[in-house]
Amino acid sequence: MTDALLKRVERPAKPSALSNAMVFGWRAVLKFKHVPEQLFDLVMTPIMFTLLFTFVFGGALAGTPGSYLQFFLPGILVQTVVFNAVYSGMGLSTDFSKGLFDRFRSLPIWSLAPFTGLMVGDLMRHLIAGGIILGIGLILGYRPEAGVMGVVLAFAMLLAMGFGFGWVFLVLGMMVRTPTTVMTLGFTILFPVTFASNIMVDPATMPDWLRGFVEVNPVSLMTTALRGLMDGTATAGMLAVALIAPVLLTVLLAPVTLMLYRRK
Repeated sequence: MTDALLKRVERPAKPSALSNAMVFGWRAVLKFKHVPEQLFDLVMTPIMFTLLFTFVFGGALAGTPGSYLQFFLPGILVQTVVFNAVYSGMGLSTDFSKGLFDRFRSLPIWSLAPFTGLMVGDLMRHLIAGGIILGIGLILGYRPEAGVMGVVLAFAMLLAMGFGFGWVFLVLGMMVRTPTTVMTLGFTILFPVTFASNIMVDPATMPDWLRGFVEVNPVSLMTTALRGLMDGTATAGMLAVALIAPVLLTVLLAPVTLMLYRRK
């Protein structure tokens, strides 16, 4: 009688890698709800940089704060995305310290799903921070000459940058025991790379040895491409050069992340 009442059904299809990644991405997004102070940390530093550099240094560097803002705002967007990438490593280190990845390893999921989930959370942070900075810039007088389409393409470029640089800090998060140490090491790496770039000033006045580094610095190349997209002067070559670093970082470090994850 019991057998007659039972109905044979097909086994549910195994979730795809994309489905796994989106579930972990939603987990990363939920952190904003439960830890809202992360958003405060996320946006306050770039807001302070934007206001201080525009009004304190803008007149000295470009003649007027408004002129400097036209030069500076795309750069501060790049700096914000690169700095925010540190949170990937910090989140990963926190999850490891709590033992969450021991549970993840026991689940029948795509191996990289937890990491891509962290990346999805990063992309949300980049969009939120970038939108706030752009909004402040528009209020202060910034005007993207390429219009809405230029801004959309620039934000797509920003997300590609953030995705590529995020792998650096995922590897760091796998190798370092505490989130605080990840943050310290991360900013120790990023401060020289971002300040020795064309984000804040034109490198033409720099010493030759420093200008040579600035001109090939991936952060400078990305900043130049972003300025071109928002000004309507970008070329295919400019964009291709800017994407070299994010693509290489993804290709090289995604397998390293998975290798470290399996060994840990």
